[in-house]
Amino acid sequence: MKMHAADILSKRANLTPDREALYDLHTGRRYTFVELNRRANQVANFLRERFDLQKGDRVSILAQNSLPFVDLLFGLGKIGAIFAPLNWRLTARELVYIVNDLQPKVLICGPEFTPVLDEVCSQINIDNLISLEEADISGAEPYESLLEQASRSEPDRPPLDGEDPYCILYTSGTTGRPKGAVLPHRQILWNAINTVISWGLSEQDISPILTPMFHSGGLFVFLLPLFYAGGRIVLARSFDPEESLKVIVEEKCSVILGVPTLFQVWMNSPAFAKTDFGHVHFFISGGAPCPPSLIEAWSRTKGVTMRQGYGLTEVGVNCFAMTDKDALRKAGSVGKPIFHSQMRLVDAEGSDVAVGDIGELIISGPHVCAGYWRNPEATADSLRNGWFHTGDMARQDAERYDHQRWRKYLCCRSGGDLPRT
Repeated sequence: MKMHAADILSKRANLTPDREALYDLHTGRRYTFVELNRRANQVANFLRERFDLQKGDRVSILAQNSLPFVDLLFGLGKIGAIFAPLNWRLTARELVYIVNDLQPKVLICGPEFTPVLDEVCSQINIDNLISLEEADISGAEPYESLLEQASRSEPDRPPLDGEDPYCILYTSGTTGRPKGAVLPHRQILWNAINTVISWGLSEQDISPILTPMFHSGGLFVFLLPLFYAGGRIVLARSFDPEESLKVIVEEKCSVILGVPTLFQVWMNSPAFAKTDFGHVHFFISGGAPCPPSLIEAWSRTKGVTMRQGYGLTEVGVNCFAMTDKDALRKAGSVGKPIFHSQMRLVDAEGSDVAVGDIGELIISGPHVCAGYWRNPEATADSLRNGWFHTGDMARQDAERYDHQRWRKYLCCRSGGDLPRT
């Protein structure tokens, strides 16, 4: 039987059931792999039994980072349903468009976002609402009660293929309406494989999630790869500079994702000077081009390795890699293509450009998405002859390191992409 991305948690629960998998900072609870897998089973079972959720149905969540994101990611994958989290940074008008485009069978909402749900409810058609953490939502059933009453046993699984959709994540360009990138099981599994192999992750690694889980960065930069490798996640509800530095030290986090603004905020924090990062293997900057001066400042003041990454929701969030040795020497570069991938820089006619010249980055491999949800025009424009056309410009130096010049950079506010680095 072929392995799918949804198998990562159940396989890990079988291999290392009692190993700690996740520490939830909001509740103060720690979960083993077997405990997380049981929760995923419970979610799959109650959604199927109570709401008749079937393969291909969509489920959305509008909430701050919390354990239900992990429950849903793995639980929905087991039964072939599609996880489609909503970007709470969007306006009500944008959310109305996305929900009507998605047509989720179930919408889950946290207490912070009941006002925006009230605002959009008259403009969307949702049959089933679920509330988180006693959120006051008319007609909604409480998530916690549904979870508690559900069976912990592995749900019956429908036939699954690597091309079956696993997640739909909406991204926005500088123009036009949001597009739902369809991420099949194949892509998410290969992102995990590529990251573990190309970045050198292991069961010893620990990473905090400090970025929102409505986008690919929060879900796929370290969560899936570390569960694949048997490592550990520290889940933060939101970002606080002082508290996050404390957690990184106390939990001995070894691989850490941030955006350039976050790294600057940390440097400006009163706690930064006395924070010891001796246990950290590397930091990686995503979400926007990271100024080489910032990378150099972290290296100079803290002696740490800071890499810069590049990824897109559509082609996987971790597309390049570099060694610790070259992270500072090649500051400003995103490194070399990951292990299982093909990349080219092409001109307007589709021909490869010479080393040192600027061209459009196009990518092929098992980590490329299946296209855009209900948008054949956008799919045909981006996916051509097996290559995904990023629209981003780059050049390659004589040592084959790629240096990006972002033409269609998406900020986290409008696009929900992390990292586009």
